Amino acid sequence: MMLRVVVVPLAVALAILAAIAIGTGTIAPRVDAAQASPAADRFLERARALHRQVPLIDGHNDYPFQVRQKAGRDLEKLDITGSQPGIATDIERLKRGGVGGMFFSAYAPISGQGALGNPQEAVRGALEQIDVIHRITERYPNVFEQALTADDMERIFETGKLGWFIGLEGGHHIDSSLGALRMFYRLGVRYMTLTWNDRNPWADTWFLPPEHGGLTRFGEEVVREMNWLGMLVDIAHVHEETMEDVLRIAEAPVIISHGSARARGDVGRNVPDHIISQLPKNGGVLMVFFMQQYSSSEGVRHAAAQQAERQRLAALHPGDQDAVRAGVEAWQKANPLPRVTVGDIADNIDHIGLGSDFDGGANIVGLEDVSKFPNLTAELLRRGYSDTDVKKILGLNVLRALRGAEATARRLQRQRPASAALIEQLDK
Repeated sequence: MMLRVVVVPLAVALAILAAIAIGTGTIAPRVDAAQASPAADRFLERARALHRQVPLIDGHNDYPFQVRQKAGRDLEKLDITGSQPGIATDIERLKRGGVGGMFFSAYAPISGQGALGNPQEAVRGALEQIDVIHRITERYPNVFEQALTADDMERIFETGKLGWFIGLEGGHHIDSSLGALRMFYRLGVRYMTLTWNDRNPWADTWFLPPEHGGLTRFGEEVVREMNWLGMLVDIAHVHEETMEDVLRIAEAPVIISHGSARARGDVGRNVPDHIISQLPKNGGVLMVFFMQQYSSSEGVRHAAAQQAERQRLAALHPGDQDAVRAGVEAWQKANPLPRVTVGDIADNIDHIGLGSDFDGGANIVGLEDVSKFPNLTAELLRRGYSDTDVKKILGLNVLRALRGAEATARRLQRQRPASAALIEQLDK
């Protein structure tokens, strides 16, 4: 943590934080895996060996949402036992990638918050997504098993199965109800992202100008109740002011389930240095994701240019979404995404775990699907990270954070009952 202001180059600051957070030694100069010599094979061998020793836990996998979007939640139509076009996740590739566990994301589009529609639809959508996740295990019980605690995850890993938690992506899914939040915990939700790209009635998102100044009073109560439950508070997608409010009041470790360092991509979706610097004191974890538009400065510029073109087209064709969509697609063909590699992702690694966002938009050279995780592990080893540090990055960091949340919950539940607070009372 920072006790006083010291002006140092940003890359140096990140390296210092890495040393504080995970004890890394000197980091080797960057050489992308694709450019490495044949000797890199020995790093891949070491990487795969480490994946067999501790569970690699992906903090954010959107396969359940793809089942919703592309198969109407029908598991037979999007069969996870085989490779599917445009899908990064299947059982065989999970095994090849040495994935030991994951947070399956439960997300449904924000179809209703106040004037935007019926908020109960979000609750239903979340329940449907959780049903998809549970049915995956029921269909393949020899491959998957639900984990409810950090100890569960390690036990499942020892059996050779792939353990999973549920991450609820967006506070809109609880319809501003602490009772709904508690029921989602009982169904297996072990983190909730406070917002998605839309604000909700009690928390500001990164994607829109803030209306609440971060968290409202009810939003603060949501964080307290998540601490009481032992549910990790996820500040991916939220506004910087929301991040600050969470870290001010949280009594348990906080995670960023899928994000990147703003030093590598200057956009609000990424995490600024002053937030990263608070994570060691909080015990939290930044889990780096594999999104081209957020993982490098070139990707950020491309995303900004695409958004400007979308806005221009929307003004040119008011109300004509088909024309806007066609225009954006034409722009994308004429302006392909910049090449972002496994080396760029390694550059983001600090006090972290891994939160790929596979099947939610991840598309990195060398990390095209879940089978390619060892490429990133090998890149870290090549740069000089120790086996001990890499194990923390793979999964031990997030399990430590979850254990911290579990311990906090035990303490708080001895002190008070579940909160009966209502948003109508707190946010008058």
